[in-house]
Amino acid sequence: MSHAVMVDLRETVLANQSFGPQDIDRINRTIIEDPTQFAILRDAVNELQSDENLSPASMTRLGVCQTLIGRFKDAQETLKQADGGALAQYFLGKVHFQLAEYEKAVQYYEAAQKSGYTVELCQLAIAEVKRYAGQKEEAMKLLDNIFGPVEQSAEYLYQRGATVAAVGGNLSETMALYHRAVTVDPKHQGALFGLALENDRLGNDGMSLDYYQRAANVVPAHVGTLINLGVIYEDKNEFAKAQACYRRVLEVAPDHARAKLYLKDASAGGNILYDEDSAKKNERLAQVLNIPVSDFELSVRSRNCLQKMGVRTLGDLARTTEATLLSSKNFGETSLVEITEMLTSRGLSLGQFANEKKDEDPPLDVSSLSADQQALLDRPIADLNLSVRARKCMVRLQLTTIGELARKSCDDLLECKNFGVTSLNEVREKLTIMGLKLRGD
Repeated sequence: MSHAVMVDLRETVLANQSFGPQDIDRINRTIIEDPTQFAILRDAVNELQSDENLSPASMTRLGVCQTLIGRFKDAQETLKQADGGALAQYFLGKVHFQLAEYEKAVQYYEAAQKSGYTVELCQLAIAEVKRYAGQKEEAMKLLDNIFGPVEQSAEYLYQRGATVAAVGGNLSETMALYHRAVTVDPKHQGALFGLALENDRLGNDGMSLDYYQRAANVVPAHVGTLINLGVIYEDKNEFAKAQACYRRVLEVAPDHARAKLYLKDASAGGNILYDEDSAKKNERLAQVLNIPVSDFELSVRSRNCLQKMGVRTLGDLARTTEATLLSSKNFGETSLVEITEMLTSRGLSLGQFANEKKDEDPPLDVSSLSADQQALLDRPIADLNLSVRARKCMVRLQLTTIGELARKSCDDLLECKNFGVTSLNEVREKLTIMGLKLRGD
């Protein structure tokens, strides 16, 4: 990229002139094309921030740029002193979203729309907030009511894919939407992150790593991307790379508790020695065994039979013999062929681990649980939306339902590689929201 573009970026931030969406787009595109420009943007923001006589319009420009470099709390204070226009309202929505203040985020996005900000962009932003707030159906309704060219934009395709995933929709539809988004914009962080997560869940380690790395190369990278990529590097014993990821998080969020703890773990991780090849092989197998059978296109008869037998994952099938399946009512040769082909596609076979039944945990006392809480026990563990580190522990322990997790003790979880107190607290918090707890808590 030429020196002229570098000067343009600095002048865009510091020039005392009108500032709008086109300028923001130019800043983003400049950084995407040349990540080294991020340092120039940061220096320009620092220079603008040092000016004690900024006008309300300049405060808007400063607040927007603080948001772009990830200084959300600073941006919140700055934008409150801005001109109150549509741009300031819209970015206040972005800031409150990043700070997980979802109700306020919606209020500011709605205010921005009323003030003249692009309706479709405001509706997309509100849909994202609704999804993160757990209002998945409302998010989908908003997306269904967005029409026009924006439907072919990378942002719309990403938001729709993420919402389809959130409501438990078809995995192939989710992946197709993410892939279309990346086709439109090869450096769309959200879509890259989504593809990384889904491939991670499916046990496609190489593809997951590739997508995380591509997302991390877009500056400034999403905190979730860097945290998850750092965890993967730790699992690969590449502790220096993991530390670099966590330090990048701390550059924009110095008080990020998880990044600080993970950095400490990664710094000490170089002293841990173990059979790396064996560990990788076992973890890869654990990931495959943990894939839900619902991810595959099975016939209604096969799906119903497996559900009645309590078979939820490929691991459950690999621990089930052919004779056991055929003894199930309505399960015939056609279903057997279908199931066998599905397992073969993942390098598994029926009864492969029939002699390696999972150790049974003590039974769960459900006497104090309501009917609704008991129903939660059969829900997939993915419904907890755990972080990558916590989720990897679930994979290693071959846990597929919330009930199986609730039968584990704190010590059981802490024995897992890279699973520490922060992840334990995360699991406890998620269970508490549902009125559940770990065994012994």
